[in-house]
Amino acid sequence: MYKTELEIPINHIHLQGILQIPDKAKGIVLFVHGSGSSRLSKRNQYVANELNKSHIATLLFDLLTPEEEDVDEFTREHRFNVELLAMRLMTVTDWILQQSKTSELAIGYFGASTGGGAALKAAAERQELVKVVVSRGGRPDLAGNALTEVKAPTLLIVGGNDDVVIEINQMAMKQLHSIKKLAIVPGATHLFEEAGALDEVARLATEWFLKYFNP
Repeated sequence: MYKTELEIPINHIHLQGILQIPDKAKGIVLFVHGSGSSRLSKRNQYVANELNKSHIATLLFDLLTPEEEDVDEFTREHRFNVELLAMRLMTVTDWILQQSKTSELAIGYFGASTGGGAALKAAAERQELVKVVVSRGGRPDLAGNALTEVKAPTLLIVGGNDDVVIEINQMAMKQLHSIKKLAIVPGATHLFEEAGALDEVARLATEWFLKYFNP
């Protein structure tokens, strides 16, 4: 397993990231965290580690700089700016494909909460590059009309007790024209904190990535 912390240059800023590449990696998943979260999200780190066990590389990275996070803590102006978040995700995607260790790997996205909207919007813009998308408790509605342009097979995972988000994802299913699936985890709330809930998220995500990284 190759693991390193890195800085990803984007114009005049740098984003912090954690890259993990297991032996014989079948693809790489870029994690797009939700509002108020970061590369240090315990939930996303857990899912990333489970993906690594199945020979899938992962990149967890911060969508915002520390200064932007400080501002967002009070104004919340960045966390719902899906245009900004998707643009940064696309730039990081291009960057990862320029690195020698990851240039040959198929690209997948794992979006959580608002990050789900950003992941889908970026997937619509990078149709030729992004092979798979998984959204956990996501807000696909934030991708707007871009949903109809997504070509990558898309798995939407929602907690069974997360009623509002279930409805949002059901509506998104009608707009998606790609291979798609809505998976509802019984008894789980928005953060999947219940016993076994995150294990099920990791299992569903791993199966989806493996299936469509190697169709």
